[in-house]
Amino acid sequence: MSTTPPEGTPGTGDPAPVPADPAVARVRRFWAVRRIPAALLAAVVLGGAGLLLYDVAAVRADRTAMSWRRELADALATRPLDDTVIVVGAAVAVVLGVWLLVLASTPGLRAVLPMRREHTDVRAGLDREAAAFTLRDRVMEVSGVQSVRVRVGRAKVAVRAVSHFRALDEVRADVETVMAGGVDELGLAHPPVLTVRVARPSRKEGKAK
Repeated sequence: MSTTPPEGTPGTGDPAPVPADPAVARVRRFWAVRRIPAALLAAVVLGGAGLLLYDVAAVRADRTAMSWRRELADALATRPLDDTVIVVGAAVAVVLGVWLLVLASTPGLRAVLPMRREHTDVRAGLDREAAAFTLRDRVMEVSGVQSVRVRVGRAKVAVRAVSHFRALDEVRADVETVMAGGVDELGLAHPPVLTVRVARPSRKEGKAK
């Protein structure tokens, strides 16, 4: 007696089904390591703490405290709060604190554009200059384009092309089509807004050539 397997069941020679990838996480910007600010802050804190600890230990050992600590303590005890030195020192401390908070709360790496994530365990980024060079090469292939400047930002791509023949509307339409395809092929997670400007060569450029 023969039995027929239910519909949808893989046969003996059929390949095993590939499990679908789980839902891809939201693409976020890359965070900068910021080694230089962290190293500077660590060096300042370590040096100040070490110097203060040494002075406190020296005082505990019946030695005289350092002159800078005595002068600082006297100044903090006698100077009024509206003194120029106190105000300037407080302003510098606030600016440094705000700067450190901004560094800690922002991702940085503005030159790296996050790309689409096809798999949850793979992250990729594209340098803005590399993206600009790639798009520039694509625009230079458009008929009538003499020169082009491409600027790639995090949310906008600006193209300025110079056309020495053909109608400007036709060149602009071809450039917009090429740019739309080029940006899509870059695989960016957040497609930027395109801005295309096409103009004729200036008189100075024409005389130079």
